[in-house]
Amino acid sequence: MVPAPHFQISPGALNENQAKQLLNSYGIPTVDETVAADADQAVIAAEAFGYPVVLKGMGAALQHKTEKGLVHLHLHDAAAVRRAAVRIGEAAGKDLEGLLVQPQISGQREFMAGLFRDPQFGPVILFGLGGTLTEALGDITMRLAPLTAFDMRQMIGEIRAQKLLGPFRGEAAVDQHSLIQVLQGLSRLALAHPEVAEIDVNPLRVTPQGKIVAVDALVMIQPPPAPRQSTPPVPPKEIGKLFHPRAVAFVGASAQMGKWGNMLPANTISGGFEGKIFLVNAHGGEILGQPTFRQLTDIPDKIDLAVVTVPADKVIDLIPQCQAKGIHYMVLITSGFAEVGTEGQALEARLIEAARQAGILILGPNTMGINNPHIHLYSTGASVTPIAGSTVMVAQSGNMGGQLLGFAEQQGIGMRGFSGSGNEAMITMADYLEGFEIDEVTRTVLVYAEGFKNGRRFFEAARRVSRKKPIVLLKGGQTQAGQKAAASHSGAMTSDVRVFEALCRQTGIVHVRRPMDLLDLAAAFDSLPLPRGPRVAIMTFGGGWGVVATDLCQVQGLELPELDAEIVRTIDGVLPPYWSHANPVDLVGHPEPDSTFKILETLMRWEGCDAVINLGIMGRRAFVNRLLSAVGKCDPKMNGNTAELYHQVVDQFEHQFLTRSLELMTELGKPIIGVSLRADTDFKTVISLPGQKYKGVFYQTPERAALALAKMVGYQRFLREQEK
Repeated sequence: MVPAPHFQISPGALNENQAKQLLNSYGIPTVDETVAADADQAVIAAEAFGYPVVLKGMGAALQHKTEKGLVHLHLHDAAAVRRAAVRIGEAAGKDLEGLLVQPQISGQREFMAGLFRDPQFGPVILFGLGGTLTEALGDITMRLAPLTAFDMRQMIGEIRAQKLLGPFRGEAAVDQHSLIQVLQGLSRLALAHPEVAEIDVNPLRVTPQGKIVAVDALVMIQPPPAPRQSTPPVPPKEIGKLFHPRAVAFVGASAQMGKWGNMLPANTISGGFEGKIFLVNAHGGEILGQPTFRQLTDIPDKIDLAVVTVPADKVIDLIPQCQAKGIHYMVLITSGFAEVGTEGQALEARLIEAARQAGILILGPNTMGINNPHIHLYSTGASVTPIAGSTVMVAQSGNMGGQLLGFAEQQGIGMRGFSGSGNEAMITMADYLEGFEIDEVTRTVLVYAEGFKNGRRFFEAARRVSRKKPIVLLKGGQTQAGQKAAASHSGAMTSDVRVFEALCRQTGIVHVRRPMDLLDLAAAFDSLPLPRGPRVAIMTFGGGWGVVATDLCQVQGLELPELDAEIVRTIDGVLPPYWSHANPVDLVGHPEPDSTFKILETLMRWEGCDAVINLGIMGRRAFVNRLLSAVGKCDPKMNGNTAELYHQVVDQFEHQFLTRSLELMTELGKPIIGVSLRADTDFKTVISLPGQKYKGVFYQTPERAALALAKMVGYQRFLREQEK
């Protein structure tokens, strides 16, 4: 390692020579160069290097040197060096600090690397195609520092110009170790020097031998911003306790239907909460068939959780009562705090300080509430009661969360719990992740977020949690209009979209772009084994449907391998000779149960396949109903017994198909994903059977099936990469 540079680092831009000294001290290979005071010294330096050489104007104020005529290439003699020195002096004027003399580095390929500091997530390292086309082509990838070996391999493999990394026009392949040196050096430098605000190493030239050399560099120095006041971490076990109260008091209970003080206790009582429920209203009386207490301290029983809907300016008065009653947790539904501006921010700050001193943990304010189906706690504004399961959801938008909970209930997706995180005054997204990390019931984490109170903590928590259980995340505010809406909605400060996408790739977060994708992925991750790879076999009752599904799979990066000869021979034995003889396997409308089961098992046992998608095999009852109705209108002899017989046949077939699918998934560890014909109100995405390890998953469209499988493949790939 080269010793640290001897010059003083002060605010502003370093000159090019200083910038390279700094880079070189962190192991980043830079071009040899000499600083010359004038043309005579430049000629001496050029003679020492040997021609051809490069001459540049040097100065902290001299950025974008090429555009200003301050870079002269391919100088082959002393006269050319002197002429270049004169032109540089005329162009640079008083900003010229000296002349840089460098040997001319040959090579046809140029990359770039760099560093900037994101306001939410901290130092970010970039790598991509360099030279004058960097901005035009935008072939750049990025990751948050510190970089791991996995991060650097991913970055190098992500740029589109992969051909430039291999042997190119007679030049050797790029030395990967040299690239790693550059990225690793920038990562270390970013952490060691918070005053370095930006670095642009462009170009990184590739020599004919494949070595990487930084021939130009820009380093911007500025005083590091004052540390942002961060929310203290919440002990992970406290998150679990918050979701498992034995007694709940609703403060601000109301007899008026439609008010939060009425909806929340009504939903909790009707949902069958297993603990005790108390209502608090300053006027006393009876609400929802329950006696009310005028204040918290009047309740004779021990209270674990207070759900509060009183006006914002009255909330702080509850802190002494909570402390006197030994209440350690509050779900603060009330709005009118930080989300409304400066005055609300001050009010929130006073409340949180008082709560901390009293040992009270506040969820919210401005939250939709919480939900834990495992104890029948449905304390949210939305009247939904999803079944108990192992998927947990946190949403910064209460309305979004309520809608998704409703879909989860309708589609049979089991929930571990739900929280509308609100303003996250005390409990941030990072705290939730750390709480879910240690929860043994939670298998899948769903997040809707618009911004992050502590981006670095979220990044670190997500990086750790994703290795144990999938995090599926939808981010609001990814367009310019969306960012503006997010800021006005929750006060969230959004970050550059590309930085966030890089964070997802780096941490293994499964990033989705539509609300329903959250639940589709929850169904898949919670119900199916992870695929071992991207190879898919499709079986379909319709040829066109199979063609469309094939296209959708390939768009998502999935592969449809050709059928082995043995597979073809096996299917020949159970289908008519005019079947497709290819993947997708078209069942040619042949609904014979035994042949359907045989083909499913054959494809699942095929070593060339990692997952099976079936189309149109399940969900036929709705079509049978319509057919029976049509026949009944035409044939007066049709009777109820005949209709019931048809229903029994269909139901028995689907039950057998589902049972066999779950058995094969358990035995072989491969997922089976269905696309159902059914579109009636009784349709459910997830179907479970008693005693089975896995569940049946059936989407309404092939594009949803292909996306879910592709995201599972990507997550599995992430897990495997972590093991290398």
